[in-house]
Amino acid sequence: MNRYTIKKRRIITSLNRMRFLSGVCLALLVTVVKAQSLPYQQVGLPVSQRVDDLLERMTLEEKIAQIRHLHSWDIFNGQVLDKEKLTSIVGNVGAGFVEGFPLTGENCRSSMREIQKYMLTQTRLGIPAFTVAESLHGSAHEGSTIFPQNIALGSTFNPELAYRRACMTAGDLHAQGMRQVLAPCIDVVRDLRWGRVEESYGEDPYLCGIFARSEVKGYLDSGISPMLKHYGPHGNPLGGLNLASVDCGVYDLHAVYLKPFEMVLRHLPVYAVMSTYNSWNRVPNSASRYLLTDILRNRWGFKGYVYSDWGAIEMLENFHHTAANKAEAATQALTAGLDVEASSECYPELSRLVKEGKLEEAYIDTAVRRVLTAKFECGLFEDPYGEKYAASGEMHSPRSVELSRRIAEESIVLLKNENNLLPLDMNKLTSIAVLGPNADQVQFGDYTWSRDNKDGVTPLQGIKALAGEKIKVNYALGCSMMSRDTTGIGEAVEAALKSDVAVIFCGSSSASLARDYSRTNCGEGFDLSDLSLTGAQGDLIRAVYATGKPVIVVLVSGKPFAISWEKEHIPAIIAQWYGGEQEGYAIADVLFGKVNPSGHLTYSFPQSAGHLPVYYNHLPSDKGFYKRPGSYRQSGRDYVFSSPEPLWAFGHGLSYTTFSFDKMRCDKNGYVLGDTIEVKVQIRNTGLRMGKEVVQLYIRDLVSSVVTPVKQLKAFVKPELKPGEQKEVTLQVPVSELCLIDNEGNPFLESGEFEIQVGNSSDCILQKQIIKVGDISVSAASMASREQDKGKIGKGKKITVRGVVRDVQATPIEGVRIYSVGNEKELAVTNKKGEYVLKQVAADDVLIFSKEGHVSRRMPVEGHPVLNVRL
Repeated sequence: MNRYTIKKRRIITSLNRMRFLSGVCLALLVTVVKAQSLPYQQVGLPVSQRVDDLLERMTLEEKIAQIRHLHSWDIFNGQVLDKEKLTSIVGNVGAGFVEGFPLTGENCRSSMREIQKYMLTQTRLGIPAFTVAESLHGSAHEGSTIFPQNIALGSTFNPELAYRRACMTAGDLHAQGMRQVLAPCIDVVRDLRWGRVEESYGEDPYLCGIFARSEVKGYLDSGISPMLKHYGPHGNPLGGLNLASVDCGVYDLHAVYLKPFEMVLRHLPVYAVMSTYNSWNRVPNSASRYLLTDILRNRWGFKGYVYSDWGAIEMLENFHHTAANKAEAATQALTAGLDVEASSECYPELSRLVKEGKLEEAYIDTAVRRVLTAKFECGLFEDPYGEKYAASGEMHSPRSVELSRRIAEESIVLLKNENNLLPLDMNKLTSIAVLGPNADQVQFGDYTWSRDNKDGVTPLQGIKALAGEKIKVNYALGCSMMSRDTTGIGEAVEAALKSDVAVIFCGSSSASLARDYSRTNCGEGFDLSDLSLTGAQGDLIRAVYATGKPVIVVLVSGKPFAISWEKEHIPAIIAQWYGGEQEGYAIADVLFGKVNPSGHLTYSFPQSAGHLPVYYNHLPSDKGFYKRPGSYRQSGRDYVFSSPEPLWAFGHGLSYTTFSFDKMRCDKNGYVLGDTIEVKVQIRNTGLRMGKEVVQLYIRDLVSSVVTPVKQLKAFVKPELKPGEQKEVTLQVPVSELCLIDNEGNPFLESGEFEIQVGNSSDCILQKQIIKVGDISVSAASMASREQDKGKIGKGKKITVRGVVRDVQATPIEGVRIYSVGNEKELAVTNKKGEYVLKQVAADDVLIFSKEGHVSRRMPVEGHPVLNVRL
């Protein structure tokens, strides 16, 4: 070995040592970096601080990616995730949201995990995506439990079932790797021609708000982020046509259409709201700063993000024509307060707009901040794969199937039962005809993954299973609901003639999401000009009735239909709605008396489409003046040949037992804002069967400065009683529910008399009592005139007024400005304890208490030295 070789070996050895040491140092450095994670990755820091840190690190492109949606058609080939497409579209930038609506439940979990893994490991900042699903009445992925549609859920008048349905749905969603749902739908619906009637709980804003709160809490308690939809006036489109504008004033906007949203957002930590397609007051709701910022954020304090209904932003250009191009559409939506774009390609224009100085990047930052805040608050960064809830995730669990059947049973509404034809006595029947287009066809409703009989139980199957060998079941289709063809009616008549009784299942049929839209006459985008039963269904019913056999009509549908002839002639009528996968068993149990029906209507039934609107809480002027309804036998007025009344009113529902109401009493008289009205009433089961009754409390404002509805639902309970059993039930109404709405949409309370009405339907009031609210010495009319006539205010004796201003949770509010109407000037501002002292105030003055972010309050002094105020 020569010197050169020895020297060479020494050099190599030294280099190897250096490489080894370098490797060790690098490993140590990586370990240190991981140990010292970036601020946004540190769980212990406040969410706002983590958001600030992450936002500072993001490029403009990464920000825009967080407010955009990755769609199934972008990255899936059928049921298979295309990783090349995923890499090509997402790159190392990321995406805020991802969905896989056409996927089966089994494919969902693995695909969503793979996508989330890519977001975490292959993008620069590793921001997880919200995995998004539809779950209007159960997850919309194959294999999930199919629950009854919302119209059925509302008809139970049992909000606990809404909570439990959300909890059970969450089990399917966690099994599928989902964390964000585009539900619940809490629209108040007023036009029954609209196809989306089925998606709502009903026509009443209070009822919709109560069910919405229960369902939202169920999702939140189960680790799923709910999204309230569709925010803005939506459920009363002109002509009943989907996406049409809603024509209403500020009062109805706030008191009707926005009320359920306010009821939820003021009580629960929701981080997502969906905008609507349509417009109000000539402004598209998806570009309305008034709705999305002034009301939602500034007044209600919403901290989450607004997500566009699919394609709603591009509709500003191609449907509403308020934008000339995609860039203008993006600008209109973003600056109004719409944060996330789904299913359109307008937000990619934001990068260019910022670089050209046409849009401030701060608007994008605000939207991204809302999305990131929701992701941190929902735990996506710490548990991106949903491992925390993986153990509870189970698709189509026995408990969820049991609940689906329970909801179906409790939602069925017995509309008419002449001579107690129902329940049918199995011991007295030898045969039954089961007829109609919905007799042997499942009807789950829109936003479902199936329309196939193998995925549910049809009424025919349910009746056969219950009848067994004891009763012969004669089935005939009879007709289609989608054509006028009557050739099958003869077969149905023959089946009826061979049977002791005939049950006709008619109604409607809705599509399944992203799958099958054929043979559809109900659901999103399938609106009706006429509310008569479609196709030859009316002909079928008349023909079977003509046989002389006892006939029962079961309406399996997503909306009420105008069935005036049927009400007059058919002895027994049932509304089943879309009852989920167990619908067949549920209706069989009700028909044969194994289940006592307890559902009540959340939509009034019209006599015809020409009788719309038909909702119960109308103004006193809106159902006619002359009160002389007519017919062709004797013409009249308020419709020459009809009456304006509904076939069946909101709240109606019969039972196989009977109930009596007695001894209604209020806990006191003379209420003020901040109080809760407590009403007790005795209810007794006076029949021979155990049953549930819906006790409904309505309120009528007897005299007010604006026209108010004839009655408004403000509370309900649903007790179950054994035969002969009596219970005292309690109904509570916050006095704030009696407030009126001013021209700016702010609530205010007028003093006066209110009638408490308790009954089992809006048109069946059994107990009444008048209560007084506010300062009973001043009528609502005198208060209104006193405020309007400023020349007569502020002339009285000077006194000192003091008090404390608090919020609804009794927390003192600092910085409340107090304005004198009489002097037309500001008098004082509350201190840190919410206290104020006003010297030399006229005893007849009116004071206005206001602070940004709170609802202003008007208070007449009326000689009181102490005025404690709640905002």
